[in-house]
Amino acid sequence: IVYIKGDLFTCPGTDSLAHCISEDCHMSAGIAAIFKKKFGGVQELLNQKKKTGDVAVLQRDNRYVYYLITKNKYFHKPTYGNLQKSLEAMKLHCMNNGVTCISMPKIGCGLDRLDWNKVSTVLEEVFEDTDVSITVY
Repeated sequence: IVYIKGDLFTCPGTDSLAHCISEDCHMSAGIAAIFKKKFGGVQELLNQKKKTGDVAVLQRDNRYVYYLITKNKYFHKPTYGNLQKSLEAMKLHCMNNGVTCISMPKIGCGLDRLDWNKVSTVLEEVFEDTDVSITVY
């Protein structure tokens, strides 16, 4: 995991992006609201009918935007288990689609209040046996 201080949305345009959302695709606060404004596609995400522990995906230009579904409703708090399941689902999509670079915020640690030390450990464990490089902004 590489850390960069700065705006996530200044990452290379070829990097896939990832962040956490709820199953209801509410995305009204925090960085999720910015993703919603930048990439739209809420109905496209809802149409994928993904559940907690899955990943919903939008394709935008030359990259994927990953929506890690870590909780049922926007006002719930995620668990580390659900975050791990979502990351595993994202890893599978990366492997099947040749994704090698993902940029993300400190997922689950803003409004969701997970502990970054634990989240980063899960992230490293999930991606340790892959060629995917992860940049955290």
